[in-house]
Amino acid sequence: MRDHWIRFRRDWLALGGLVVIIIFIAAAVLASAIAPYNPSEQFFDGLTLEGSPLGPNSRFWFGTDTNGRDQFSRLLYGAQTSLLIGIVANGIAVFVGTCLGVVAGYLRGFIGAAIMRFTDLMMAFPPLLLAIALAAILKPGLNIVILVIALVNWVQIARVIYAETLALSEREYIEAARAMGANTWRILWRHLLPHLVPTIIVYATLGIATTVLLESMLSFLGRGVQPPTPAWGMMIFESQSYFLNAPWLVFIPGAAILILALAFNLVGDGLRDVLDPTQRGRN
Repeated sequence: MRDHWIRFRRDWLALGGLVVIIIFIAAAVLASAIAPYNPSEQFFDGLTLEGSPLGPNSRFWFGTDTNGRDQFSRLLYGAQTSLLIGIVANGIAVFVGTCLGVVAGYLRGFIGAAIMRFTDLMMAFPPLLLAIALAAILKPGLNIVILVIALVNWVQIARVIYAETLALSEREYIEAARAMGANTWRILWRHLLPHLVPTIIVYATLGIATTVLLESMLSFLGRGVQPPTPAWGMMIFESQSYFLNAPWLVFIPGAAILILALAFNLVGDGLRDVLDPTQRGRN
């Protein structure tokens, strides 16, 4: 781990991405202490006399939204929503994809073929359209969004883990373990999974960026987190009619989505270079 950390911190982009992620996580965890106002509180003086949002000022640092609510407070609480969905939904997707990929790659035969054909079938659907369809069938909400995103995102990791497991299952130490009488569970747990950990970590990190973007798109389209729960995509959707008159309402949450997704991608690339020496220098 010490050697990995030394190599990782030499990558300034990845290290910068890690710092950004830590800042976002700290802001989300401490939102209730940092946010100056309740994100759902509507201020009587939060709009102009014409009913337009207020611009950034000493009281409302990022201005107010179309309902006179503090944009800065909503941005902080929106970070909670995005990170919660990103981490939990991606964690479920990685767990399901890893389990199915390992089972299919090691057992092969009818079971492996059935799992991978189902994976191919799921990959045939565009992720966003599939997520919209599932969200439309189910009642929108935080738990449903997590479930929908997990159901959409597990296929990529399953395909990657399947290919890795196929290659690893042909190695000599796996054959030696079989010859010594090791059962299937012991081989999977003690000999295959430890070698898959670097791949799982990299794809889990990269997957959070994809999950954050997908959640934002669903919220923007009205199929994600529902009001009054703050969500960055919903904040952009509610403010799009004021794009010319109050551009900060769109740019600030949009920049937050961009920066967070970019940070996870940079960290994922850095981890790939550290954990997989064959990929080093190929960014």
